[in-house]
Amino acid sequence: MKAIIIDDEKRARRILSTIIKEECPEIKSVFEAENLKNGVSIIKTKKPDIVFLDIEMPHHSGLQILEFFKNEPIHFQIIFTTAYGHYAIEAFKLSAVDYLLKPIDIEEIKTAISKATSNAEENFIKEKLINLERSFEQLALNKIALEVPKGIRFVSHEDILFFEADGAYTKVYLQNGKTELICKTLKHFAEQLVNKPLFYKPHRSFLINLKYMTEITKKDGLQVIMSNNKSIPIARERKEDFMEIINRVF
Repeated sequence: MKAIIIDDEKRARRILSTIIKEECPEIKSVFEAENLKNGVSIIKTKKPDIVFLDIEMPHHSGLQILEFFKNEPIHFQIIFTTAYGHYAIEAFKLSAVDYLLKPIDIEEIKTAISKATSNAEENFIKEKLINLERSFEQLALNKIALEVPKGIRFVSHEDILFFEADGAYTKVYLQNGKTELICKTLKHFAEQLVNKPLFYKPHRSFLINLKYMTEITKKDGLQVIMSNNKSIPIARERKEDFMEIINRVF
């Protein structure tokens, strides 16, 4: 058997490759690729039996692999290697797609390989991947992805108090009292939530969840007090619009 590891993190590829070579003698050759495009090229030339595929990579998500095989047969099994949290794992389970949660356990690799060798029907593979994409789309309807150091957290809109710009980063204040520093601009989140009536941008540096306002005060100009006692300024040019929203919603 042959396998390929597609992951943008060199260390992750090295660790998985070492485990496979030392613990999985049924796999005779292990190829590596740092992105999906190069990985697909290797798949088409080397024809591996198993593809260990990361989801979050630059340029292309691992979920886009079917786009490269639209009119071609698929003769390989996919095992996703992921640092995703609890909610995303539920998507994998519902879609019957196998996965390995980072940091990867040796026994789980052996089990995944064993399962992969027993499932080699082309239509079944495509169906599982399509179902997984649908699961992630459904997941995205009520949650937002936060890229934290250990992977990606899917957080319910209901659990977010507000976002605060911090240069090229954004601080996300959560209902449980925690704050996540995310390597995305506030604009990124504002665009994602533009059609969500719960969220409003009262100032260029803030995006708030209207549900968690506790008070509006005129101290130092118009400000909103959030449920964690944080004061959020209302920009002068947005005061009229903000008050119209308050009168309409409340």
